[in-house]
Amino acid sequence: MSARISAFDKIRLGILSTLNKKGAVKPNLLKIKKETGMHLATIKTSIDFLEKNNIIKGFGPKVNFQGLGFNVEATTLLQADLSKKNLLTEFTELAKKDNYTYWLSGMLAFSNYNLVQRQIFKDMESYQKVLQTHYIEKMSDYFLFIKERQVFFTVAPLYKSYSRTDAAIKLIQNIEFDEKKK
Repeated sequence: MSARISAFDKIRLGILSTLNKKGAVKPNLLKIKKETGMHLATIKTSIDFLEKNNIIKGFGPKVNFQGLGFNVEATTLLQADLSKKNLLTEFTELAKKDNYTYWLSGMLAFSNYNLVQRQIFKDMESYQKVLQTHYIEKMSDYFLFIKERQVFFTVAPLYKSYSRTDAAIKLIQNIEFDEKKK
């Protein structure tokens, strides 16, 4: 009987984790040269410049979360009492320990929401369980700190999925084109 291969086995998870670390993946300079016609030294210097100026943060795999069984992405808008610094610290420490959370940030809005949290889950029930056990039960003043919460669950089908990097490049190219037209 042959061994069953899984995306979740120790080998593949170890490789995927390592691919995501800084320096593990480097750009293919010869491919860039072939597609752009630029000299290798120009390409290398440009990549070094982009990295040094914090425009490129690194290189790594683009993972399909659904392929790993995470079918729900939760985007939660929070109205938090940021004047309670100790509760903000407690909440952010809990978020750092929450493996489901990959993004927590301040936000500006035309409403009272001031934090945004992004998480991935296998299903919506997992969201409720993590909220209850990881935040509400561990943070006695959760409802003193979080005044309001609005959750948006993103599920398949995706009608447009475009790289943020590609979107930013297109926007810059269009802005430069529009500026030249003036």
